[in-house]
Amino acid sequence: MIEIRDVSRHYGSKVAVDGVSLTIERGEIVGLLGHNGAGKTTLMKMLTGFLEPTSGAIAVGGVDVLDDRLGAQKQIGYLPENAPIYTDMLVQDYLLMMAELRGLPPEQRVAAAGRAAVATGLQQHLTSPIRTLSKGYRQRVGIAQAILHDPAVLVLDEPTNGLDPVQIQSIRELIHRLAQDTTIILSTHILQEVEAVCDRVVVLIDGHLAKDAPLTDLLASQRIRLSLTDDAQSVQRVLLDVPGVGEVTALGADEQLPGHTVWALSCTGEALPTSAVLRAALDAGWTIGAVTPEVQTLDGVFRRLQREHIARVEAS
Repeated sequence: MIEIRDVSRHYGSKVAVDGVSLTIERGEIVGLLGHNGAGKTTLMKMLTGFLEPTSGAIAVGGVDVLDDRLGAQKQIGYLPENAPIYTDMLVQDYLLMMAELRGLPPEQRVAAAGRAAVATGLQQHLTSPIRTLSKGYRQRVGIAQAILHDPAVLVLDEPTNGLDPVQIQSIRELIHRLAQDTTIILSTHILQEVEAVCDRVVVLIDGHLAKDAPLTDLLASQRIRLSLTDDAQSVQRVLLDVPGVGEVTALGADEQLPGHTVWALSCTGEALPTSAVLRAALDAGWTIGAVTPEVQTLDGVFRRLQREHIARVEAS
């Protein structure tokens, strides 16, 4: 659906995006994550044809963005971070104007505006001036204009920026509904946004592609947490003999289970040896309070990727 091949963008001596390559398939919800200035918006502008890359190539639905910008843009719906919404217009008038600008035939514009309004929950506000809407509903207007032409790809740049928690939840639910028929790229620096909405994560750090992985894989851990009663003996010796266990560390008292100690088991194989650990614990006569795979946080993963990036830069 989307192919980004070795794309870079320079602003004078500053490299905003450096050699990024991605392939995004139809129906994916991809979170483009990075700190402010990481290159997210620059990459989105190149994908949507608003900026030309210094080098590299981008194709949407088999259409090269450089060779046929309008052909590629017809397949894309775009909500920039600061959407150009004319607040003095009525919602319906704005959507009809955008339908015309999108090139929809006159006989299709009213129906297209109606479908977009229903999809974004705006049908009760069609005759309202945009200036009277809350910020959350203005964001809905921005998304409505982006989906008027039934695009195959929807690009959303910071769609929940500045919204309150209730508005954020509404936009998240809207994105999930839209994803049933559309490939969505969500650019954000808010980690919770990615965890709540996306099934794949692309991390940019200083213009470089630092990580590209399914969210579940990114948060997966090679550690097991085992809670044992405090009278368990020779824990490290016994567990280090379990195939696949490489390190055993006591983490301290279990706050949820008084009288228990939590042990962290770092594992070396692709699959966690949970069953073997349980057998070893039972054979040792220990009383087990809990055993769970450790789940990483996106914040922790992002910080680790930043440290690794800094180390590579300093070493080069």
